Amino acid sequence: MATARDIFWASGYGGTSIQAIVDGVGLERGSLYAAFGDKRALYFETVKLYWAEYEKTLRSALTQIPLLPALREVLVMPAQLGTVASDPHAPHGCMMGNTVAELVPHDAEATALVTDAFAQFVELLIEPLRQAQQRGEVSTASTPEAQARLLLVLAQGTSLLTRAGTDPAAATAAIDAAFAGLRAEAG
Repeated sequence: MATARDIFWASGYGGTSIQAIVDGVGLERGSLYAAFGDKRALYFETVKLYWAEYEKTLRSALTQIPLLPALREVLVMPAQLGTVASDPHAPHGCMMGNTVAELVPHDAEATALVTDAFAQFVELLIEPLRQAQQRGEVSTASTPEAQARLLLVLAQGTSLLTRAGTDPAAATAAIDAAFAGLRAEAG
């Protein structure tokens, strides 16, 4: 499944042929269809796998103190993936964001999958941000909910810009600028 995920992640849903999946995974077409039904169903399974792995990484970061450096590392991952943008077989950006760009809002299943993942992202961040505010690490100028949404926008925006060829160093600098605004002022 991870190989199919990586093929879709590198080429997108529309840019990936069944033959590319068959060749990459090493299954016969019949076996692939028997296991998943069709390309679309396989794609959604790979997106769910991607999200499960991303969520695991995010949850781990959210247990770290201080919080912001750990969160920063999660958010710069798509920018770091951009360093291999010249390799057409390498993953590009966030697979969830790529799904938005390619399938949402014309595909109801894709829209629901992405909407749920983005809501989970925000919900996962709210309490750790609240705790970081209480520790004096994160600014209290806005609510943890608003900060979590800002981080979602930052993560997805960075991902899409990186996929479009934005210099990874410039994307990382933008993330650092946003994080500077989240830090509590020393008082």
